[in-house]
Amino acid sequence: MSDAAQPTAAEVRAAAEAVKAALDRHLEAVERRSGDDDPAVYDAFNELAAAAEDYDELLYERYDEVTPFEIPSPEDSVPSHKGPVDALSVLIRRDYAVAQPQRLLAQAQRLADLDPDVASHGLPASAGVVGSSVQAALGVLFGEYEPDEIASRHKEFGLEEGDSTLWVAAVEELPEPGEWLNAPFDHADQRDVVCRFDVSSVFDDDEMDDFEEV
Repeated sequence: MSDAAQPTAAEVRAAAEAVKAALDRHLEAVERRSGDDDPAVYDAFNELAAAAEDYDELLYERYDEVTPFEIPSPEDSVPSHKGPVDALSVLIRRDYAVAQPQRLLAQAQRLADLDPDVASHGLPASAGVVGSSVQAALGVLFGEYEPDEIASRHKEFGLEEGDSTLWVAAVEELPEPGEWLNAPFDHADQRDVVCRFDVSSVFDDDEMDDFEEV
């Protein structure tokens, strides 16, 4: 994006003020809620989510910075499991596109320079250089940061978010250590899901109702 196309500082400030106002409206709606399905809370939640997303985009475009929060939509939580929950598995999938390879490589190289034990990130200890290898850069990045931190800072690392989902699934008993490591996602069953949280740009589309009916 050129400098001429960037949002102004005033626009970023206005977006921040909109988030603050939306937070106040959401809290007021929660305090006055009439039940679990109060439409005022639902509307305030969606307004807050939209305001936060606008602010995040403008902040990044203007200052190359990101916010640390992400707000799921209410319909993203769809419990289906009805039985007891004695143990649970948390299954997470997040998709990213490598939108800015040079940014990714630079960030990974910076980490490698600061970390004398780069071998722990999948690189030869004698190399210490990411070079032009996106695979090596990803090894450094995911070796240094927890997935949640990468999710909150993905733009900083040159990544672009795709869809993501988190499933909290009930299991009969905790598996033995190492039991499922060779195929960790083979036994995922939606019937065992206690709750789930999905994030996708499709939820912003005008055709969302048609999508749900497919």
